[in-house]
Amino acid sequence: MTLNRSSQLPASAPVVFDWFSRPGAIQRLLPPWLPLKVMEEATSLKDGTAVLGLPGGLLWNAKHQPEGFSENRSFVDQLEPEGLRGIPARVVRWRHEHYFEPAGPESTTVRDCIESNMPGRQIESMLAYRHRQLANDFAAHNRAAQSGLEPLVIAVTGSSGLVGQALCAFLSTGGHQVIKLVRHAPHTASERRWDPADPDKDLLEGCDAVIHLAGASIFGRFSQAHRHAIESSRIEPTRSLALLAARSGVRTFISSSAIGFYGASAGPDPLDESDSAPASNQDFLSGVVQRWEQAAREGSGSMRRVQIRTGVVLSPKGGMLAVLRPIFTAGLGGPLGGGQQMLSWIGLDDLLDIYHRALWDSQLAGPVNAVAPQPVSNAEFTRALARAVRRPAVIPVPDAAPKLVLGAQGSQLLAMADQRIVPRKLLDGGHQFRNERIELALAHSLGAS
Repeated sequence: MTLNRSSQLPASAPVVFDWFSRPGAIQRLLPPWLPLKVMEEATSLKDGTAVLGLPGGLLWNAKHQPEGFSENRSFVDQLEPEGLRGIPARVVRWRHEHYFEPAGPESTTVRDCIESNMPGRQIESMLAYRHRQLANDFAAHNRAAQSGLEPLVIAVTGSSGLVGQALCAFLSTGGHQVIKLVRHAPHTASERRWDPADPDKDLLEGCDAVIHLAGASIFGRFSQAHRHAIESSRIEPTRSLALLAARSGVRTFISSSAIGFYGASAGPDPLDESDSAPASNQDFLSGVVQRWEQAAREGSGSMRRVQIRTGVVLSPKGGMLAVLRPIFTAGLGGPLGGGQQMLSWIGLDDLLDIYHRALWDSQLAGPVNAVAPQPVSNAEFTRALARAVRRPAVIPVPDAAPKLVLGAQGSQLLAMADQRIVPRKLLDGGHQFRNERIELALAHSLGAS
């Protein structure tokens, strides 16, 4: 069986071809609902090999074929005979031809041709996702270029996390040099060792911007040890890095934050960046976020600082959606409690665009609410997720259930959080969201569109 899909991009063929040749391209195009992980990227589109990991220790070895390579015009990858260890080549066949055909001075038709014996519907969903990603990523980079953004050297902490991996891939395919600040000995030239407690004075040498994502996961039972990990991994490391960035001549310091700033029970009224954390709604996470943001403002100088107050990030690769997807797919999903608590969410790719905008929009400073413009109730989210996985969701989950997993405090701060947050600064700046509606975001990330 052979399947084709094509679309046009507003860039010349050499520019589009360069995008595919940069680190991170395969990560940007790999659908998140597939059980695949990038183990190794191909070093060359002409004759390199990309290695993807599958469940059970299987490896998918996609070898690029020299005879199918033409600079700025085409490349081909094919599943090697030994591509899936222990599975005969005749069981799974895969040949993927990529074509780049000029459609004008600044326009290219990108065409995918896949020959395989895998299910056609699955391949069609994959191709649709790839072409949406290409169009949206190029649109985002074009907006940045039109606003004057040139290639930057960007240091990133937390590069191995859900957001960090995706953001590094997005930035590197866009032509930026990404330096990953890691806590282990560097494995590549693109890594530098970072001691959060005492960063080296030369750590940020040559960097134009810093994106600080690192921090322990907040998911779990809020034991004393868990609370300590949340707090200690954020406040002092952020303070040290912000002070170093200010001394090192970094122009922009972008740090992650959270809508937990507003408290877990924020009330029925919409809140935006002009609102303070209500004194009557103080909780553990609210207090941590306030001190976290203050730490990001440490130091003097003209460095622009942005704190990205992130809502619930939706991706089947991690976070809440990764937990709920198998439950709903099994037909066991349902509204939580009364279902009226408000969920302020953001799709992963929209979150990347917000970090990207913080690099090029010189008017963006201080706290920025990184949430979609249309928050939904838990009941609305439940219905949307059930439709996306094509399953009923009629089994209500009692209030007590999250307490069994998260404890009383974790349930209150995470599962039962009620927050109606508005991205006022982004809306006032005319920001373009990829997916403003929960149905579109879930369809895109779960392959339901």
